[in-house]
Amino acid sequence: MSLQALYDLLAPAKLNMFLHVVGRRADGYHLLQSPFVMIDWADVLHIERRDDGRLQRHDLGPALPADDLCLRAARALQAASGCTLGADIHIHKHVPWGAGMGGGSSDAATTLLALNRLWGLQWPRERLAQLGLKLGADVPFFIGGRNAFVEGIGEVLRPIDWPVQAYAVVKPAASLPTREIFEHPLLKRDTEAVIVVGSPEEASRSGLPADWMQRFVEGYGRNDLQAPAEDRCPEVAQALSWLAARYGNSRMTGSGSAVFSRVGTSAPSLATDPAADFQNLPTGWVGRMCSSLSGHPLRAWAD
Repeated sequence: MSLQALYDLLAPAKLNMFLHVVGRRADGYHLLQSPFVMIDWADVLHIERRDDGRLQRHDLGPALPADDLCLRAARALQAASGCTLGADIHIHKHVPWGAGMGGGSSDAATTLLALNRLWGLQWPRERLAQLGLKLGADVPFFIGGRNAFVEGIGEVLRPIDWPVQAYAVVKPAASLPTREIFEHPLLKRDTEAVIVVGSPEEASRSGLPADWMQRFVEGYGRNDLQAPAEDRCPEVAQALSWLAARYGNSRMTGSGSAVFSRVGTSAPSLATDPAADFQNLPTGWVGRMCSSLSGHPLRAWAD
């Protein structure tokens, strides 16, 4: 009997441990290098199959734009596969948008992974990732299912092992349009590219320790988008200072406005153990104590 519905599907956010802009293509797209790490701050989706071909989204929390990435992803998969089935997509949005945490891209990836299963398409991961890249640069990462060193415009993924690590994550009230940050005159576009070992297996053969990437990242790099974001939005600088005063380090993720600090190897989730500091954030700010994930909860669905 074919599947009729899939419930409680997680769409995790990500943090950029650093983000370097190493060049620009002739078509204007920026070339990046960045270690992407998934965290347990996640949206939750429930998807039900429809036999009439219609695609509808139902917001269980904050209202999303009428034509969000979930619907665009579903339409793209429907068109590319020729599938005549549809879906009701129910989404409970937890990850803030305009944060640089990849929330919308993760929702799109979870939608593609789920519909691939619900519609019985059995597309391989690589084909889903190619379709996802047309929706957004971060979508292939979430479809890839593993923490990764990401290059190019988001399409080159080198899996990395990342130990469980706690991060304090804060999103100021302001949201930042990605395009404006990439067009900002303060953006550095010529950071020297680094050469990385291609995979955990290659690292092992090279004699590097299992935590080589974490050691490398913690002592290296920056977010090239941070200076433009701070210039455009003073709240980013305020949030960075707020975290640095408490944890001794802070960095912006993606194009902002969310920022994070490395805390330690374990930390409680604010969902069950609220921290006093986060309860006293400025009006409109949100924050959580998060843990890194070893991989995407739905990774096995595209194996």
